[in-house]
Amino acid sequence: MRSRIVAILASLLVVLSPATAARAADDPLLDQLRAVPGLTVISDTAGTGYRFFVLTYRQPADHRHPSQGTFEQRLTLLHRSSTSPTVLFTNGYGLAASPRPTQTEPTALLNANQISVEHRFFTPSRPAPADWSDLNIWQEATDEHRIVTAFDGILTGNWIQTGGSKGGMTSVYHRRFYPGDVDGVVAYVAPDDVINPADSAYDKFFDTVGTPSCRAALDGVQQQALLRRERLVPRLAADAAANGWTFSRTIGTADRSFEMTVLDTVWAFWQYSLAADCATVPAATATDDELYAWIDGIAGWSFYTDQGLEPYWPYYYQAASQLGWPSLRFEHLRGLRDYPGLYTANSSLPPELRRKHNPVPMIDVDLWVRTASERMLFIYGQNDPWGAERFTPSRRDSALFVAPGANHGANIAKLAPADAAQATALLRRWAGVPATFAAKQSTDVPLDDMLGDHHRLP
Repeated sequence: MRSRIVAILASLLVVLSPATAARAADDPLLDQLRAVPGLTVISDTAGTGYRFFVLTYRQPADHRHPSQGTFEQRLTLLHRSSTSPTVLFTNGYGLAASPRPTQTEPTALLNANQISVEHRFFTPSRPAPADWSDLNIWQEATDEHRIVTAFDGILTGNWIQTGGSKGGMTSVYHRRFYPGDVDGVVAYVAPDDVINPADSAYDKFFDTVGTPSCRAALDGVQQQALLRRERLVPRLAADAAANGWTFSRTIGTADRSFEMTVLDTVWAFWQYSLAADCATVPAATATDDELYAWIDGIAGWSFYTDQGLEPYWPYYYQAASQLGWPSLRFEHLRGLRDYPGLYTANSSLPPELRRKHNPVPMIDVDLWVRTASERMLFIYGQNDPWGAERFTPSRRDSALFVAPGANHGANIAKLAPADAAQATALLRRWAGVPATFAAKQSTDVPLDDMLGDHHRLP
């Protein structure tokens, strides 16, 4: 009994210790976060020179009718200093299941704080029940506007928004609807599909990218695969049976999945490979095994399955309804395609989510970027097919740079030295950071590649 009393008294001394009490009370950042209405701190970890928070923020499912349901939107905060610049990172997709500290290129260049936002309708940031008409560019931009407003008194430095590919598009849409929220935007490899059917720019890209011999070899892969359909589709069906893949919910059949994957192969090659990788392209004499394995490594036979597509339904829904979807002629495949109307965003959606395209939002955004936007920096890769249709920034303190020979992973570091210096100077000026500032990059915060997926997604 006596030993139990001693133990209780000892625990009370620990609780009441002045040092312990001071540490518990001396956490103004945590107090500020917890005081934000609707913001929940899920976890808090410390690193060298930073803290990393996983958070959720309660958002209206429909910002036009905020009383009609809410959802919890996931986000993370990489915090270095409340007076440092803050980078708002919109990746356009979901966050990792277990988020870890990473930083975008602008975050590293500015030694900034970073808020990373999971796009609405990517699980688990999805209303329940879900009204998919609430998934549009204005609703997501308003999500981000509310997040910036919520952190306004906590993070007092200048704000920069960034994102790659669909995340870059998302940053542009936020800027269009709420131009006063941030002090500048760096949009990486962001496509601008202004008029959905007018996609000749993509065909021109594939007619000129790389060398004639590489283009011919890649076209040959698609031709050979479709010519060998009767032998290769059973392989895909067997792989599906072995791995539990199905097709009936979305793409339809193994044969349709096969054709869609073959059509994606050349795009996927240029999206993530380099000109030097042309040497790996199989010749027309390649065996079925070699051809099937190479396509799997480039495009992935597992993607156009129910299991591969379901996590990306929010993207395909947006592409079908607003964002647009690149269409290609595939003239070199005449007579080899069994499904001429297959290459659309709706083909990757279940029937109840398929939508008619509304061209107005992209026309509006494109016109605004060209004529009224300011402090916007666009980075593209010379050999990236997604850059065939690019945003055109206004002359208002904005710029566009192209990284020579780069693919969908283009960034400031891959620009020509003079262009990289100019882009960095713009970024630092917008962020309120001296041009001579030397960022102290933490080795335990790796760079985020900012892209949603390895497959042919923006």
